Amino acid sequence: MKVIISNASPEPIYEQIGKQIKTQIISGDLDEGDPLPSIRKLAQELHISVITTKRAYEELEKEGFIDTVAGKGTFVAIQNKEMLREKKMKSIEDQMTEMVTEAKKMGIGLEELEEMLNILFNDND
Repeated sequence: MKVIISNASPEPIYEQIGKQIKTQIISGDLDEGDPLPSIRKLAQELHISVITTKRAYEELEKEGFIDTVAGKGTFVAIQNKEMLREKKMKSIEDQMTEMVTEAKKMGIGLEELEEMLNILFNDND
């Protein structure tokens, strides 16, 4: 598992951790049942507070991405593939909503936006 913390990000560190772990689970880089580092070990690796890693893990557990088993550790939860897809689709929709709002503020019309999206979509093959 790879997590990179950015001090320049306006996002809190626990959210950065959570978002990166979620992305790795959704993309399949982390599989169901894979063990995660302990809260202490992750805090040591990232040179951050144990409280911060604990909060990240708590949020991930609330969202159903990980399970903690007392005395055994923390593991990637068994996921409903359709639910994972829905979560990813929601994330993309949220990002697109932000882009559409910004485009409207800048006077960019639907045709221009579609053209940009087509170019970006086809260039990322």
